[in-house]
Amino acid sequence: APPLPTVPPTLQPLETAREEAPDHVIGYQIPEYADLTNDVSDDRSSIRAGDRVVLIVDDDLNFSRYLFDQAHEQGFKGLVTSTGGGALALAKEFNPTAILLDIQLPDIDGWRVLDHLKGNLTTRHIPVYVISIDDKLEHGLRLGAHRVFTKPIKQEAVDEVFASAVDFAERRIRTLLLVEDDEHQRDSIVQLLGADDVAITAVGTGKDALACLKDAAFDCMILDVGLPDLKGPLLLEKVKKLTLAKAMPIIVYTARTLTAKEAAQAKKLTHAVMIMDFASRGRLLDQTSMWLHRVHANLPADKRLLVEKLRLPDVVLAGRTVLVVDDDIRNIYAMTSLLERSKMEVLSADDGKSAIDLLMAKGGSKIDVVLMDIMMPGMDGYETMGAIRADARFRNLPIIAVTAKAMKGDREKCIEAGASDYIAKPVDTDRLLSLLCVWLYHPNTVAAKKART
Repeated sequence: APPLPTVPPTLQPLETAREEAPDHVIGYQIPEYADLTNDVSDDRSSIRAGDRVVLIVDDDLNFSRYLFDQAHEQGFKGLVTSTGGGALALAKEFNPTAILLDIQLPDIDGWRVLDHLKGNLTTRHIPVYVISIDDKLEHGLRLGAHRVFTKPIKQEAVDEVFASAVDFAERRIRTLLLVEDDEHQRDSIVQLLGADDVAITAVGTGKDALACLKDAAFDCMILDVGLPDLKGPLLLEKVKKLTLAKAMPIIVYTARTLTAKEAAQAKKLTHAVMIMDFASRGRLLDQTSMWLHRVHANLPADKRLLVEKLRLPDVVLAGRTVLVVDDDIRNIYAMTSLLERSKMEVLSADDGKSAIDLLMAKGGSKIDVVLMDIMMPGMDGYETMGAIRADARFRNLPIIAVTAKAMKGDREKCIEAGASDYIAKPVDTDRLLSLLCVWLYHPNTVAAKKART
């Protein structure tokens, strides 16, 4: 294969992107993904139905060959690519059993690849094992990675990866621990998430939860922090010390509005924090499905529809109001053009103070969601989000942070500053619309709109 260029040709400047692909990407154009660098001979031509297949994504060709040989020893066939674009194309085409993903890739940042994989309903069930020299690997767990490993990786860790992949391939039932003291709410969640592919253990106290976790490993845990015996932060700290629960995804799902301190503590120790509201049931099903690696097509029809409705911009976003905060008028223009096509009402502010003034003037009743640019002169996005969250009226207002580029620690800083979610520039508009749908989905509104059409 020819050497990779220093600047990948798949990325084009803002003006070119807007002219050539206004419906796909704001900031850069990322065309249909293709596997341009098959540097290691692999098994793609001999894969048959029923084969166990591992997709290896790494630009270190010697390490790729090593993993490829290990895959064969463990009874897997292997797909190999050195690019993020190739990874997305191969995952979509072959639906591999597992993906081994490096973060330092030549074309697309590995975090963005993981984000794409977990944002796509056809690939999100595939367990992804991040293996990289990146020093912020815990970030991968919050994005949906199954496990994370630091290079150089030991042989026993490689054996663990393949053993885990085999376990996921053979084990058709996922295990969920639900910790909720309200019996009615507990039964409601069990009904929402229960199906033939999920075994739910439901308990009402922190003591019972710890007893369960000492005896068995669970694929995911849902926790109400308002338990009668143990405070949420203390229980979370105890859980994280248990060997069987260290890598377990944890979702805090509570009816109580958390204080800023409680929210910060929960976000550091968990994968997601959700406040029960009109849209939370769909988000809870969506997020647990991702961390349980449930195959979307195998969900019961009503639950599959509930998840899919989170991603229907024409139904979910129409009539909602978004505040776009960005100091670059070109980005405001591009965002406005995109969001108005989904029939959203778009308000804009070119700095943090103007955004806060606009929110105050509207009293929070008019604006449904905020898209907050981070890198702004004067009052940056972090300060602006902090000021917004300081007002109790905006405690639950969805704020999606938009960063200039995916830097180490960006997501954590955004969440700690008050962001509900995060997306990096160049902004993939499909991903952005999906995020907006997740945060703005209202089942009653959707039903009413469907009834009128």
